[in-house]
Amino acid sequence: MSRIEKVGVIGSGAMGAGIAQIAAMSGCDVIITDQSNESLVAARENISFSLNKFASRGKITDDDVKAIEGRLHFTENMSAFEGCQLVIEAIVENLEVKQSVFSAVEKIVGDDCILASNTSSLSIASIAAACQQPERVIGLHFFNPPALMPLVEVIPALQTRIGLASTLARHMQSWGKLPVIAKDTPGFIVNRIARPFYGEAIRMLEEGIADAATIDYAMTELGGFRMGPFTLMDFIGHDVNYAVTETVFEAFFYDPRYKPSFTQKRMVEAGYLGRKKGKGFYNYNEGATKAEPVMDKALHEQILMRIVVLLINEAADALYLGIASRDDIDTAMTKGVNYPKGLLRWADEIGIQSCVDQIDELQMFYREDRYRCSPQLRLMARDQKTFYG
Repeated sequence: MSRIEKVGVIGSGAMGAGIAQIAAMSGCDVIITDQSNESLVAARENISFSLNKFASRGKITDDDVKAIEGRLHFTENMSAFEGCQLVIEAIVENLEVKQSVFSAVEKIVGDDCILASNTSSLSIASIAAACQQPERVIGLHFFNPPALMPLVEVIPALQTRIGLASTLARHMQSWGKLPVIAKDTPGFIVNRIARPFYGEAIRMLEEGIADAATIDYAMTELGGFRMGPFTLMDFIGHDVNYAVTETVFEAFFYDPRYKPSFTQKRMVEAGYLGRKKGKGFYNYNEGATKAEPVMDKALHEQILMRIVVLLINEAADALYLGIASRDDIDTAMTKGVNYPKGLLRWADEIGIQSCVDQIDELQMFYREDRYRCSPQLRLMARDQKTFYG
């Protein structure tokens, strides 16, 4: 396919608006559709605000802002997608809704139009199955906020035609994005590998090993992560974070490695959703006392290593199962969720055998399959190999 010139975006929420902005900034004419006119109006205002912020920082000119805004078209009618070369869906994470939308869009666009879903956790194969031409359906997962986060996961389904993922990855590069290609498995790369960052932190909290502030301190001050797990969950919103965890757990046939926590479930049920509601693991209401960490270096090191080796285990397993390449796995975690370094490179620094020993120690203590070590790490420890030889 030659250069993409006309793009359709379904959904004008934060993700849809952000994706539309990226496409328009890359020179594409963009049609944004939504059933809610109020949402379309808000999207126009949010994009304008974002563009003017870019201009105030000298990244684009005022003339650029006007030109980009001129390439954005807002409508409630999907018939405007006629002539689009790429349509990206960014709506609610509900398989039946997505299937219905893809089936409807397929009747409007031409045979050569690529149909992409921004889903973060649903099966691309299942979405494609709703189409008459499933071979043109693919996953295109942007990260929030799309205008600032460079990573895009490109996910071909079982039905996707050979070569489409590579073609779309090149298009994403032309949009200034950093694409990685992932197999169509639950959570793809980032949402699969990142589960222990949240789950193991909550597990330690539940066991009374440390409180939220201490665990967050260990991960940021000692580990170099931009946000600790509890601060990040509060920022994301527990309704969103818990839903992804639950989806991945169910999609993996209830593998205990991805098991959700009752602690977070009860928070969702209570409406303690994090920053947006004023309360989550922390209290964000005016006058609330700031939680302070326990200052204990040995405890901080224990916390950091327990979470990091389990993240490494997930990354190694993703490589072992062919979910993505070594470089794409490390790129995804550093550029998609801002980890301080690639997990596979981090494994080399810690030592593969040390990672295996620490994971085995957890499994021996808990006797849970949650802590089983990836065969990839065992094989490499046996053969004294490293990921970056």
